[in-house]
Amino acid sequence: MRRDEPISTIMATNLVTLCVTDDLVTAEKLFIEHKIKHIPVVRDKEIIGMLSYYDIQTVSSAVLNEDQTSVDSYINNNFSIAQVMDKSITAIPPYTSIKDAAELLTTKGFHALPVVEDSELVGIVTTRDLVKYLVAKL
Repeated sequence: MRRDEPISTIMATNLVTLCVTDDLVTAEKLFIEHKIKHIPVVRDKEIIGMLSYYDIQTVSSAVLNEDQTSVDSYINNNFSIAQVMDKSITAIPPYTSIKDAAELLTTKGFHALPVVEDSELVGIVTTRDLVKYLVAKL
């Protein structure tokens, strides 16, 4: 395991993204269909936010006593992706070392980091990607 191996060697590049104009029902379907926990929100190819499955669950818990159809309808009619997504993004360039990315995930408590080059989203790295990398190296 090289100490300076770049994050570009393990990041996901086949990205699932959302636009700020998409709705939360669409987002939830993407989370389930692709079995992922984080989706970058983009305008063109520039990242403007990050939506996590936990963000949607948090909003859903506000109306837990309703039936599921009502919950989906309530969320879709009363919340937008722009309201729910995290707008304070910490992104890394693709040449960032895996070690530095792992330290950032650990110290900041993040579970995903968008990878950006020339203001364009080019990948995403998650804690799952790091664990898979470490297991492969053992």
